[in-house]
Formats: sequence, structure tokens, C-alpha cells
Amino acid sequence: MNKINLADISTRAPEGMEKKTVKAVTQEIVEELDELQNLLFAEHKHAILIILQGMDASGKDGLIRKVLGNMNPLGVNVRSFKAPTEDEKDHDFLWRIHRFAPAKGMIHVFNRSHYEDILIQRVHKWIDDETAAKRMQAINDFERLLMEHNNTAILKFYLHISEEEQKERLKERREDPRKMWKYNKKDSTEARQWKDYMKMYEEAIENCNDVKWRIIPSDQNWYKEYVVAQTLRDTLRSFRMEYPKL
Repeated sequence: MNKINLADISTRAPEGMEKKTVKAVTQEIVEELDELQNLLFAEHKHAILIILQGMDASGKDGLIRKVLGNMNPLGVNVRSFKAPTEDEKDHDFLWRIHRFAPAKGMIHVFNRSHYEDILIQRVHKWIDDETAAKRMQAINDFERLLMEHNNTAILKFYLHISEEEQKERLKERREDPRKMWKYNKKDSTEARQWKDYMKMYEEAIENCNDVKWRIIPSDQNWYKEYVVAQTLRDTLRSFRMEYPKL
């Protein structure tokens, strides 16, 4: 992939898109997704893995709720990968990830994923560049394995917010009683390393793009939800699924 500069990519919806209209279209897509997910589960031939990455406050949790919240929970699983446990550290870095890859018929969401192992670990210099390069190659191989050996469609979204928008959202977590439960004192510390994170995200996107990354302008939640919902719908439609017959 050609070198990218995230600072050159807009974090806002394209001009001319109206919030009210887009939200109405998104709702129609979400209703269709409910039926498509049921069909995916019934046919049992394909799997979907959705990978969500983004800076703190980029809206990963809200996106999952708005786009996938209408689906049958039997067919959807959400997993968030935090710091590895001692047991997980005794294995290769993908061991804890592979266990939660989707089975046929399922939609799995990684709310933060194996990419943390080449993002936060590099920002804090817990791994060196040589190790990071090896991990990037392993990630490409891992994603290809899921696609080729389990018929898994992988949708990778980087939720692209501006530094200014992140500051505003983190401020809301300190001041809005409805959002204080999201507050984490580490968020401000991590936010101060914005430039380092941008560099590591750019390198991750450039070097792990065998499965295409989608960079989603995310300063406006309504646009982000629309793009992700539309991408998921179009992917499911492309399977040309049918209900099994007796």
C-alpha cells in the first residue's frame, strides 16, 4: 500500500450529506441487517469478522450498539482485547485472538484487536521495530488463514477522529454525568501521545493491508454508523445466501 498521512484525510462527512437523511437511510439498512444476519446464521456457510480500531473516544462502543444492536444476540459476539494476562503472555501474541475467531454463521466484532500488539506496544516501546515487523507479517498470514480456510469475510475499520474531537469527547466524560462511567484516568495520558499513535497507525495500515483497511471519518457519529452499516450490508448481500431447504 502507498504511504498514507492520516492528517491529510478528513475526519468529517463529505459536504452535502444531510444528517437527517443519512440517519433515515442508516435505519433502513439496520433493519435489513437483522434479516441478513438471520440468513447468515441459517445458511451456515460464511463468517464475518469486524475489526474496529481507533483512538480512545472514537466511538467504537456506540457504533456496535447502533449498527448491530438490532441483531439476534445468538449470532453476534463482541470481544474487546485488553492487556494480555500472564497465561496469554506465555503463548504467541495471536493465541488469545484465534480462539475468538468467528465460526461459520457468526458475526464477531473485535473492539480493539490483535492490532493493539503493534500499536500500543510500539508507542510504549514494549517491543522493538524488528519484532513489530514480524508481527505484521504474522497478522497478514493470520487474516489470510481465516479467509481461505473458514470462508471468513474480514471488515477492518479505522475510526478516524480529529485530535480536537477527541479532546472534546474526553472532556465530556469528566463533566457529563451520563458519560462519567466511561472515564479512565489513563485516557488523558494516552491522548498526549497522539503523534506517536498516528505514526504507528499509519504503519499498521500500510503494512497490514492484504485485507483492505477502511478509514472512516468519525467526528460525526451518524456518518460513521452509515458507512459501517452499508459496508456490512453490502458484504452480506454479496454472499447471495439462501435459507436451507428440507
